[in-house]
Formats: sequence, C-alpha cells, structure tokens
Amino acid sequence: MKLVIQLLLWIVIFFLGYLVFNSVYGPVQFNEVKEKRYAKVIERLKDIRAAQLAHQEVTGTFAKDFNGLVQFIDTAEYVLTQRRDSTVLDEEYKKTYGVDQYKDIIIIDTLGYASVKDSLFKRSNYREMMNVPVDGIDAKFEMDAGTVLKNDNKIPVFEAKVDKAVILHDQDKDLVMQEKQVVSVDQVNGAFIKVGSMEEVNTNGNWPQVYGANDQ
Repeated sequence: MKLVIQLLLWIVIFFLGYLVFNSVYGPVQFNEVKEKRYAKVIERLKDIRAAQLAHQEVTGTFAKDFNGLVQFIDTAEYVLTQRRDSTVLDEEYKKTYGVDQYKDIIIIDTLGYASVKDSLFKRSNYREMMNVPVDGIDAKFEMDAGTVLKNDNKIPVFEAKVDKAVILHDQDKDLVMQEKQVVSVDQVNGAFIKVGSMEEVNTNGNWPQVYGANDQ
C-alpha cells in the first residue's frame, strides 16, 4: 500500500511538473512561431503597399482588388522625368506695362519610361502577393480601396490586412486570443496585421520597427 501511494505521489509530481513546464515553455514556443510567421506576412504586406503606391502614382487611385493590381503591374510604366529651371519673358507683363520682365519657370522633360514590374518586383513574385504566406492554410489578404474626405477633397486610401487568428491557426487558442488584444509599442497591436487605412490618409503598417520600416 505504501508503494502504491508513493507511486501515485510521483505521478502527481511529474504531472504538476509538466503543467509548470508547459505554462512557461508554451508561450515561449508560441512567440517563436508568431515572430517567424509575422515576419513573412509583413514582407508580403510591404510588397502590396509598394504595388499600391505605384498604382496611385501612375493612375491617381489605389486598386480595389488584387486582380486589378496584378494586371496593373503586368502592363504599367513609370514616366521618367527631369525638372530644370529656366527663365522666360513674361508676355502679360510686357503687354500691360510695355517693358520686358522675365520670370522663373520649371520645365519638366520626359526622359523615357520604366516598367513597374521590373522596377519593383525583380526579386519577388508579385502574382502571389494576395496569398498569406503561412504553411497549412489557403488564405488571402483582405484588401479594399476608396477615398476619404479631407478639407473638402477626396483623398485616395487603401487597406490590406489579415486576422492574427488566420496566421496562428494551429496555435493555442487562449494565446491567440491574448495576442489579438495586445497593446504595446514593441508589438503588432490589435486583431490584424495591416497596412494602410480606410478611415484616414495613412499608408503605414501597424508593426513595430523590429520587423522593418512600417512606412514608405
């Protein structure tokens, strides 16, 4: 009987030890997985932002969906220009006052064109930018575009995002829930990893500098 009690005590001790170890090691392992996956997701969001900013520069608006964004990259070109200062005769001044008056102007010369695809995506596959780069899932980033009203002007905006629960789909649910509620200067705050905003003029990402620049 004494041997049985001792055996049961050892089982309880090992079980409690396992629980203590798991309570410490579980979050450590979770953070390692999280940081690796976040880094990949953020690199993909940077590609989306670069493509959207190019789209805005060329067309004046952001793309509302990935099909339009990919098609734009396939065909679009930047206009390469050069600005130079010059001085010309002010014809209106001469007509009004009868004397010569010169004014400074800026002349913009078109030098040529450059492919958006070759300029931005020589080393990455832009056709995969809509896919969340996490093994074991088939998920896409959510993306939208539109305008916000600021000083009576309609300003183009866009947003691309993915829920942290999608990225951490196979991790402890309680830890995922805690992660979605994070508010910290050195963490990705909120339930999503995202770039841009549909509510304000902002093309920044919501990740800390440890993952690289969050603005452009």
